[in-house]
Amino acid sequence: MAQKMNQKVLLARRPRGMPVHEDFRWVEEEISQPAFGEVLVKTLYLSVDPYMRGRMSDRKSYVPPYQLDEVVQGGVVGKVIQSRSKEFQEGDFVLGNYGWQTYAVTSEDELTRIDPDLAPISTALGVLGMPGLTAYFGLLEIGQPKPGETVVISGAAGAVGMTAGQIAKIKGCRVVGIAGSDQKTAYLVNELGFDGAINYKSSKSLRNDLEQVCPNGVDIYYDNVGGEISDQVLPLLNHQARIPLCGQISLYNLEKDIGPRIQPRLLITSAMMKGFIVSDYVDKFDQGLKQLAEWVKTGWLKYRENVIEGFEHTVDAFLGLFKGENIGKQLVRVSDR
Repeated sequence: MAQKMNQKVLLARRPRGMPVHEDFRWVEEEISQPAFGEVLVKTLYLSVDPYMRGRMSDRKSYVPPYQLDEVVQGGVVGKVIQSRSKEFQEGDFVLGNYGWQTYAVTSEDELTRIDPDLAPISTALGVLGMPGLTAYFGLLEIGQPKPGETVVISGAAGAVGMTAGQIAKIKGCRVVGIAGSDQKTAYLVNELGFDGAINYKSSKSLRNDLEQVCPNGVDIYYDNVGGEISDQVLPLLNHQARIPLCGQISLYNLEKDIGPRIQPRLLITSAMMKGFIVSDYVDKFDQGLKQLAEWVKTGWLKYRENVIEGFEHTVDAFLGLFKGENIGKQLVRVSDR
């Protein structure tokens, strides 16, 4: 029987503008054996996320950039198939950050056990993982929603946006989502209970449409996209509005960007804009996951996954993020259990 090989996706060069397939390189190598305190993990699901685009550029950020000719790092759900660790046994499902590869030898300290009875294991990369926690802390810690307030969410059909919107509804707010297709806006309103949704791609005037669905202005703007969409939301901010600044996907592939100066708008409304990274709240992760899991269990919090089949389609799944192809969390299913 032939030796199984580990397949990897490496960053071959730094993208200029929109990434293309030639920015990545595929390699195969023999699977390593774990040393003491390590485990061999087989990848079941891997995550592709917008923030990865920023790490492909060689510039200072909240985490170091990816290195050329190294595996593209990111969240992974896998199964332990060989263990030399006292913490994990063969058959355990785990969450790690070893990235786009089919197998990995990793230290026991770099893995978290997943309870498959709590929810489907894939949710550890979505609603019960980094995106869910991002929505939770961004909205509750920075947005601080109050009943009756109006919350606008850009990128509302993504994993973070749809979760943040539902949490805002749980807190008694009026919620309006901005997304990029009629299918997405219908899902937000009909399935998730948003009070309104706007397809920015077909809107003749996003500003006018926002004024119609937000007659009392905007108290919280959960910003996932930045750019021209955010430019149209900011004039509607109410006094002491809050803006959790989560992502800027509309700008990630631009070589240059010139936008409006937002400081006067923040000044005259006494509004607050605060950028954040989910790891800012790492000491509260257990609290957040407990509450998210309870909401999922009771049906108050719904989620959706866009699953691409096959490791060979990993780069396609990543590029699809910037084309708006996904509703919910974008995942690649690498292997069955």
